[in-house]
Amino acid sequence: MPLTMLSRYLHPDPRIRRELVDLLYTSLPQVSAIGVTSVTGAVALAIMSGDIGYAVISVFIFITAAARIFSLFRYRSRAAQFSDADVIRWERIYGAGASAFGLALGMLSYRALEIDDDPGAWIAFGLSMSFCVGMVSRAAIRPWIILTTAAVLLTPTIVGGLLRPEFAYKIGAIMLVFFWLTLREASGHLSAAFVERLEAKHRLARQATHDFLTGLPNRAAFFQALAETKDDFAIVAIDLDGFKPVNDRHGHQAGDDLLRQVAERLSLCVGSNGIAARFGGDEFLMLKPVAAGDDGREQALALARQAIADLSMPFLLTDIPVRIAASAGILVSTGAVTAARASQLLERVDRALYVAKRNGGGRWTWSDENAVLERAAGIR
Repeated sequence: MPLTMLSRYLHPDPRIRRELVDLLYTSLPQVSAIGVTSVTGAVALAIMSGDIGYAVISVFIFITAAARIFSLFRYRSRAAQFSDADVIRWERIYGAGASAFGLALGMLSYRALEIDDDPGAWIAFGLSMSFCVGMVSRAAIRPWIILTTAAVLLTPTIVGGLLRPEFAYKIGAIMLVFFWLTLREASGHLSAAFVERLEAKHRLARQATHDFLTGLPNRAAFFQALAETKDDFAIVAIDLDGFKPVNDRHGHQAGDDLLRQVAERLSLCVGSNGIAARFGGDEFLMLKPVAAGDDGREQALALARQAIADLSMPFLLTDIPVRIAASAGILVSTGAVTAARASQLLERVDRALYVAKRNGGGRWTWSDENAVLERAAGIR
């Protein structure tokens, strides 16, 4: 499957994409059942007819069935460590395995038609239809797999039917083309409905952990990230200076736009290995891993200074440039963080932020007592 064609069906959200692929690899009972049934049917045809073609195809069916079952076990045992790129690769593996198995069953039907084995054609076609219907029920969430597998499954049968002299076989072959088109429509509708449900589920989950206005993590998500932090980390509390006058003068819509722009700047400031969260109003917090000792304090200070500098740059609200400032409280700590300790840490950094605001704003203050006294008048 070329990447350009597969890309049409790749969901842009890696979490949803992973769930969809995970569902593909939960089909062990169905894959095992159709594998055993198909191998049994093909071997029976080979024994009853003594045809070497049936025997070769039986081996092909067995190999592809065994490979599919092996891949299912392999995926389940390693899925937790997969990256997003791995998930995409394993989706291709599933599609390739399904297509190879479909081709084997299609060859069985073709051979039956080629040697004029009507009972064999009946058995082979029944196996093909069982596999095809099962694929729709299992893999319709990934339409490209259905389309590719059904195409390689039905093409040998269509060709075999068209090569037969009887007109009825030719009509049947043409009907299989329309059957493939029906599968295309059905898989598309089923996939769209299922993906829509997953998207709705993720939207609800996101609403519980993210701020609706800015899209930043909220208080609950910040506490969760803090609980998962093991090494040294910095917390920088940010409060906007001059936000209320902007909100009063230009309206709440402009104020909301300003908060969204602030969120974007703080997200860029904290980087990919930290998080910026909104705690409500014009209060934000940043959490970022830092080095141990003095180097960590320097990194935390640099983060606070950068945030204050970034937020002091002009904002554009509906073509109107406005300026605000920001104050910061800084805290550096280490170790596992319990819920009680998290509350204490936030109280400390909030007190430091209050000192910075009380001393005129547009500045930073450390949370530890000595530093608060020494740096209450810290410069930007």
